Amino acid sequence: MLVRAGSGHSGGPLGSADIFAMLYFGGYMRYKPEDMQWSGRDRFVLSAGHMAPVMYAALANAGCFPKDEQATLRKFGTRLQGHPGRDMHLPGVETSSGSLGQGISIAVGMAMSDKLVDKNDRRVFSLTGDGELQEGSVWEAAMSASHFKLDNFCWIIDNNDCQIDGRVPDVMNVYPIVDKCRAFGFDTVVVDGHNHADLMRGFDVFLENQSKGTGLPTAIIARTYMGHGVSFMNDKFEWHGKPPSKEQAATALEELATMP
Repeated sequence: MLVRAGSGHSGGPLGSADIFAMLYFGGYMRYKPEDMQWSGRDRFVLSAGHMAPVMYAALANAGCFPKDEQATLRKFGTRLQGHPGRDMHLPGVETSSGSLGQGISIAVGMAMSDKLVDKNDRRVFSLTGDGELQEGSVWEAAMSASHFKLDNFCWIIDNNDCQIDGRVPDVMNVYPIVDKCRAFGFDTVVVDGHNHADLMRGFDVFLENQSKGTGLPTAIIARTYMGHGVSFMNDKFEWHGKPPSKEQAATALEELATMP
C-alpha cells in the first residue's frame, strides 16, 4: 500500500500488526463484517491515526471491504485516506482521527454513552501511541474513564519508544507510563505486543473487569518495536513517517514471510 501511495507511515503499522490481529481475529471485538453499523458491535477508535494502513489491512482481511481497494491508499478520491476519515464512509471507521490526543477522548465518550446512558454491554477499544501521551487531553480522558468507572473501556498503548522526531524520552519524557496509568485508576497490564499469548492475557483482564463490573477501565501497555519484522526498520524512529522504496519493500516482504 505504502509503495503505491508513495507516502505514509511504515514503522508504526508494522509494530502494531499483532495488536490488530488479536483485536479483529482473536475474538475480543464483536462485529459483523457485512454490517459494520450493527447496533451490537464493539467499537475501535484509532487515536494514533497515522497507523491507518494496518487498520485498513485488518478491515479488508476481515471482509469489511474489498481487498483490492487497499491499493488506493492516499489516492485522490479514495476512501482510504492517510488518516481515517469518518466522512469517507469506510466500514469499520468509527471516527476521524489523526490529530493526536483526541481519539481517546472520543472513545471514552462512546464508553460513557454505552454504559451510563444506553446501559448495554458493548466494549470500546482505543489505541494510542506512547508519543501521543505527551498530549494533555489524553490524561483528561483517562481521568474521566476512571471517574465514571468505565470497565467497558480498554485503552491500548503502543509502547515502541519512538515518535516522528526521535525517541520518546528525548522529545518529551512520559515515563513511567505504568505508574501513570495506575495512578489514573486503570487496571494496568504490561504485555509483549508481538506475542499473541501475552496480548490475550491483557485482553482477558479487560473482559474480566467488564464481566465482573469492577468499575476499573483497563490499560494494556503493549511493548513493541517500530518496524517489527523488518531488519532495516526495526526500532528505528526514522521509519515513523516514510514509505519504503520498491526494492526495500521487496526485501521487507521476504523477511516478513520468514517470520515464525
